[in-house]
Amino acid sequence: MSSGETINGAPVTEEQIAAWAAEADAGYDVDALKRRGRGRPGRGSEPAQVVALRLTTDELAALDARAARENKSRSELIREAIAAYAA
Repeated sequence: MSSGETINGAPVTEEQIAAWAAEADAGYDVDALKRRGRGRPGRGSEPAQVVALRLTTDELAALDARAARENKSRSELIREAIAAYAA
């Protein structure tokens, strides 16, 4: 039976909720959780900077189309374009 809740579109079952509760009752390895870190993994030895970029609807559509063709993210394509330009 489903609880009506979903995670990434998949229904959460009562069995899954019970398993999560049992895991929590057993306790977590706090050191292991801290080692895992939060957020996205770093791209280098120093923290990366976030840069806002404004694109027109047409530019964004072209970027998304190429990203889909190359199976890459928008960010990957933009970084590659900057690296090629700077080389």
